[in-house]
Amino acid sequence: MPSLDYGKARALLDSAFAEVEKNLAERKNPAVFIPGEIEGACDALFNSHTQAYREAMLGCVLARIQNRAINIRLPYVGQGDDAFNGRTLDEQVINPFLTTNRIPCSRAPYLSTFRRSIRFDESTRKGVRDKSGYDAFLAILSYLEQTDDDARLRTFLTCFLTRFAKLRESADIPLSRLQRISLDQYDELIAGLLATPSGGRFPVLLAVAAFTAIKEYFDLRDWQISFQGINVADAASGAGGDITITSKGAILMAAEVTERPIDRSRVVATFNTKIVQSGIQDYLFFYKGGVDKDAQAQAHQYFAQGHEVNFLDLRSWIHVTLATIGRNGRAIFNQVLLDSLSKPDVPQSLKVAWNKQLATLTNT
Repeated sequence: MPSLDYGKARALLDSAFAEVEKNLAERKNPAVFIPGEIEGACDALFNSHTQAYREAMLGCVLARIQNRAINIRLPYVGQGDDAFNGRTLDEQVINPFLTTNRIPCSRAPYLSTFRRSIRFDESTRKGVRDKSGYDAFLAILSYLEQTDDDARLRTFLTCFLTRFAKLRESADIPLSRLQRISLDQYDELIAGLLATPSGGRFPVLLAVAAFTAIKEYFDLRDWQISFQGINVADAASGAGGDITITSKGAILMAAEVTERPIDRSRVVATFNTKIVQSGIQDYLFFYKGGVDKDAQAQAHQYFAQGHEVNFLDLRSWIHVTLATIGRNGRAIFNQVLLDSLSKPDVPQSLKVAWNKQLATLTNT
């Protein structure tokens, strides 16, 4: 029987799905191509109420990518020298992957729908209830059989996993509650969230939660903290930055939260389009990717002109802020962050990432 490496299969799933989540978070649509009729078959498979079809298909894709000698129509050992163990692949790789990423799935497709010694061909059609879904399953299977090019197979895997990710968006994922944790654990949590591809959402939500905790803890009632949606142009919205703090109608400070390294052109553009036009005297750049020397030199020049333009490492600032506001302030931070993540417009991938980070803290 052709061999399958279950560890490599899971690693491939994890890396491909991470890229899918990153693209969705950044609203990117990579140029990928699979035939239109196969796109339609994939749509039918994910519209089907028989979850087992798409789960078994995911195993077939992995088997096809890893070993072309496998006959992906024979998912039970004993069916021939070129068969594979679909049930074990599901139990050790597919189901744990789907469960870990909170993707709706069945418990056991090879027990619920595909009984022992079943073959993925026309002979099985008469025994299944959802015949239109199974027809789509067979169409995709034929496409995979006829595809030997590794790049095309991996492209199909990406398209297929994108559908799983979108399926998750319609699910209700409860958020794990953040219990009392140490400052070192907060630092781990923040580092993990900032390292998660989120299209810039996690950095902004973390910064807003920290500012709100400062406001509430120190009873700064005149502070009004506003922030705008991701990828909303500041000029179009009239905002001074990603986060704007005002008091009695005047801007106290504005902050830009960026994951990209900050260069001189970024500072100059921000000064001309936001700082000068809105009369902002105190502007913060929260960064994750660093600041180059030319950007710092430009900021010093603006300082000489009466404008505070400063750079702060976001992770370090939040860590120090949480230490400063004490246990009660940290409780405010926790609640604000959970409330923000609970909103319906927050992608489910962020909620899954949050739960994973908390699980990591609990297990360490």
